[in-house]
Amino acid sequence: MNSEGGVNDGRCRFGSSDSLLPGLVDDVALNCLALASRSDYASLSCINTRFNDLVKSGCLYELRKQLQILEHWVYLVCDPRGWEAFDPVRKKWMTLPKMPCDECFNHADKESLAVGNELLVFGRELLDFAIWKYSLVRRSWVKSPGMNRPRCLFGSSSLGSIAIVAGGSDRNGSVLQSAELYDSSSGTWEMLPSMHTPRRLCSGFFMDGKFYVIGGMLNPTVSLTCGEEYDPHTRRWRKIDDMYPFANRATQAPPLVAVVNNQLYAVEHLTNMVKKYDKVKNTWDVLGRLPVRADLANGWGLAFKACGEELLVVGGQRGPEGEGIVLNSWSPESGIKDGTLDWKVFGVKEHVGVFVFNCAIMGC
Repeated sequence: MNSEGGVNDGRCRFGSSDSLLPGLVDDVALNCLALASRSDYASLSCINTRFNDLVKSGCLYELRKQLQILEHWVYLVCDPRGWEAFDPVRKKWMTLPKMPCDECFNHADKESLAVGNELLVFGRELLDFAIWKYSLVRRSWVKSPGMNRPRCLFGSSSLGSIAIVAGGSDRNGSVLQSAELYDSSSGTWEMLPSMHTPRRLCSGFFMDGKFYVIGGMLNPTVSLTCGEEYDPHTRRWRKIDDMYPFANRATQAPPLVAVVNNQLYAVEHLTNMVKKYDKVKNTWDVLGRLPVRADLANGWGLAFKACGEELLVVGGQRGPEGEGIVLNSWSPESGIKDGTLDWKVFGVKEHVGVFVFNCAIMGC
């Protein structure tokens, strides 16, 4: 980083004597462009060849990371037309290119995960599990290398450029206790030490720099209330008894959990209540009610995510103008007023049904 805050590593040079922005040296111009909204990148790339090369290089994303510039976008799929992205600042919806997968993958159940500036979608093709990856830099889908132990119904979460998946079921239906780490900078998977307990239909999250897995099923009839904590520094798992007492049945969705400012929140499917985890007491406190119902489909078709410093609930609703998806947000910093959570409408997507199949939040 030079004295003007620019990047001097050579990766952002494009061999032209013309400046990116007239009157500014390139280091300063790059800092200005890094402040532009990600929504503008497609337009920027159309200005000239040099701007197109700049956007395609991924340099702006690297610079934004160094400058700690974050925009949190919502990526979701709620109808057969495919994935869409929502920019909450511009209130703008954008359609992603169609995924070039086979029909089996297109119609099968899928899981999703945003890591770095990539969106990973996990599913099953005709012969095996597969992972498709959408790159913000290339603005296209590519087939991604598979895990060492391909799986579905696993717990997962990301932290910066890495993600961890744990548990799940393999292609034969066996319940797994293995875990893997994905590095988006290299596109590779690495096996981690195994958990103490096999589990599927579980959920994962990062909190205080550690990765956790909670809930899930040991087999079709045995629910798990224990959680597990993985410390990346010691590479050890620690079992936490009764961390998730809302034992889910085989017909229920995996736990709906989200972490904001290193505090864990969850939705209790049956009561539609939001709860907060007390790390010291290993207990849960009731905060208030969801703005939509989670009990109608046993927690399926609803997304509960962290979006920056807010909790985000994405769910369907039916109204006079038809069906649509509504995004509601609540900031824990705003507190609880008169015993209720002050949910605000974050965004609306009309005429797309009422079921959210997949949802991921990407901050970059």
